[in-house]
Amino acid sequence: MKGSQPEAYFFEGDDQTPNNPVLPLLVYRSVVSIGASADAAHRFETIFAANGWGDGWRNGIHSFLHFHTSTHEVLGIAAGQAIVQFGGGEGRALQVQAGDVVALPAGVGHQRLQASRDLLVVGAYPRNGRFDQKRPGEVDAKTAGRAVALVPLPEMDPVHGADGPLKNLWRY
Repeated sequence: MKGSQPEAYFFEGDDQTPNNPVLPLLVYRSVVSIGASADAAHRFETIFAANGWGDGWRNGIHSFLHFHTSTHEVLGIAAGQAIVQFGGGEGRALQVQAGDVVALPAGVGHQRLQASRDLLVVGAYPRNGRFDQKRPGEVDAKTAGRAVALVPLPEMDPVHGADGPLKNLWRY
């Protein structure tokens, strides 16, 4: 497994999404080597499960702005590439590609802006979270912010386990 320190991005809340002003979004580059014969999706599922992140799925990234108020989320890019807007309308568009992992703290808005036809994403959630999915306007901003602040930290880094960088970078 490749990768060193992840890139970290902070997003303040706005009128559309609560974001998470305390915990940074983390982008781990080139976690999995993508080869012609490799099943990268399976490799991501195995890595995430071994580190306590489950309830996984395989799909893409929604084209509409959404966020989670009761769980964190991890995205493993198993194939293709995408440009994803993180942090809502005032956030930042980042390119992710096959092999990358994005750890999203609860509250951080995200939506796909562009993607290759072969985009395949593996998503998962820490076992101490509770899945929900909200769009702007579905929940009051203050209520969402209070809910996000109560989400427990994951037990482990989704990529590197108990001693991974998330454990040092995500602290209340």
